[in-house]
Amino acid sequence: MDKSQRSGARRELKMEGVSEQDLKDTFQPPFQRCVQDGHASCMMCSYNQLNGVPVCANYDLLTQMTRNDWGLEGYITSDCDAVAIISEDQHYATCAEDAVTDVLKAGMDINCGTYLLQNTMSAIKQGKLHESVIDQALFNLFSIRMRLGLFDGDPKQQEYGHLGPDHVCTNEHWQLALEGSRQGIVLLKNIGNTLPLLKNKISSIAVIGPNANATEEMLGDYIGIPCNPVTPFLALQNYIGNISFSKGCENVACSSNSKFSEAVDIAAKADAVVIVVGLDLTQEREDHDRVNLTLPGQQQRLVSEVAVASKGPVVLVLMCGGPVDVSFAKDDPRISSILWVGYPGEAGGQALAEILFGDYNPGGRLPMTWYPQEFINVPMTDMNMRPNSSTGYPGRTYRFYTGETVFKFGEGLSYSNYSYKFVSKDGHIILPFSSPSYREWASDYIDIDDIPCESFKFTTKLTVQNHGSMDGSHVVLLFSRYGGNFRGATHKQLIDFKRVHTVAGKATDVSFLVNPCKHFGTAMEDGRRVLAIGNHELMVGETRLSVSLKTNFLIRL
Repeated sequence: MDKSQRSGARRELKMEGVSEQDLKDTFQPPFQRCVQDGHASCMMCSYNQLNGVPVCANYDLLTQMTRNDWGLEGYITSDCDAVAIISEDQHYATCAEDAVTDVLKAGMDINCGTYLLQNTMSAIKQGKLHESVIDQALFNLFSIRMRLGLFDGDPKQQEYGHLGPDHVCTNEHWQLALEGSRQGIVLLKNIGNTLPLLKNKISSIAVIGPNANATEEMLGDYIGIPCNPVTPFLALQNYIGNISFSKGCENVACSSNSKFSEAVDIAAKADAVVIVVGLDLTQEREDHDRVNLTLPGQQQRLVSEVAVASKGPVVLVLMCGGPVDVSFAKDDPRISSILWVGYPGEAGGQALAEILFGDYNPGGRLPMTWYPQEFINVPMTDMNMRPNSSTGYPGRTYRFYTGETVFKFGEGLSYSNYSYKFVSKDGHIILPFSSPSYREWASDYIDIDDIPCESFKFTTKLTVQNHGSMDGSHVVLLFSRYGGNFRGATHKQLIDFKRVHTVAGKATDVSFLVNPCKHFGTAMEDGRRVLAIGNHELMVGETRLSVSLKTNFLIRL
């Protein structure tokens, strides 16, 4: 959704103006967790420059931070042809040999592409690159190959050596794909508990839309060959015998309304209507950004005309990767339910059918904020996360964004109603703290570098009550929020989430480990991580637990 493409902005060339504050508390933490918590063995450096330095040539990022500070034990690769771009497009390096030297010295180990293959020897002969730098890259690469057991003899005799074609497309794989699809589908609207549909009340159904019977569109980008793709239309045939189908639009672009009358006709005759619209790779993919947040072409008109003609419930299914402004459908009482399925994979149609007819209780949550169409007026090359009231810049993500939303990050309904109650009792944590920096800043915050953070983790426990008549797989999201007015603090931030199985009418316990330094902290403008003095809250839904950080080093739970 990038208007900047219209002005010729390219990901390979643009200079990312990212502040130290945003680097430390927004852009770097996900990668840090991948290394330290997920034990990633490979990182990839991207095409763009970061504040004037190509990422693949940035020693501070690749070596100092990723390897030395975070402890990466593995290798770093470039995105494809990113090294060539440093010289040929960005002109950061004056020649190919300089580009190769810059990236290897920065800590990159292997290039996706042929640039190192073609130019590394020349860089050595010219005296720009020492063989010891290449030795270090080879050490990082071959260490991973050794960990994989690639030098332990006959590969067929190793742990996975028995795997072959017969182990592909097994029932186990299909069930895994199905469960992934089930968990990922998000119910966003459900007026009067229209869903799940009841078989004894629905004798006919109309399935409409360019994505309703599309196989490739379900899969998304960078895909393998599906074993047994099941579309929504195919899956729904197993639930209702009297089923009709119309694409409504020839394709996702929906440039013509020539098929609208057919769609409207079958909708008017059916007891229920399922409309599957959205996006595909002609609208969003790598290096092809959207310039609008609305449904493409005349899809919105198709949905509205079908909704007007229908005599029964209308279910809108959005098959897309990115968010879509469907405010018109959210506000239309004739559209009873909205589901977002993403690109659900080969089992997506089956998972959707199970949810529509109540064989599975939806529990997915939105992984992103859904912005309104007006958000396209925000320059996508502005990388600031925090809002700026003087310029009208609204900020980005649920943590800072101040504008209107279509749907919020973390939204997601279920066929069950849930309530939460914190079980954790009041307590306190004493911070044995003595630091010159604290004496200077005690009234506002504490510098996190001066706190033995690992010693002050605590566990909070809560019960999740399922008030419905169906068991459900429910995602519990734990947020933190600062109750004071600290400059640069987030509206709220996600601490952790857990998916728990709940039994109808019963309560389930769930626990979270909280690290005050990590989960209550924020970043100053210079990038320093600090803990704000005052009241903090733990939040799950509308349920709150107060946590007070006081200047006498006391945290009350």
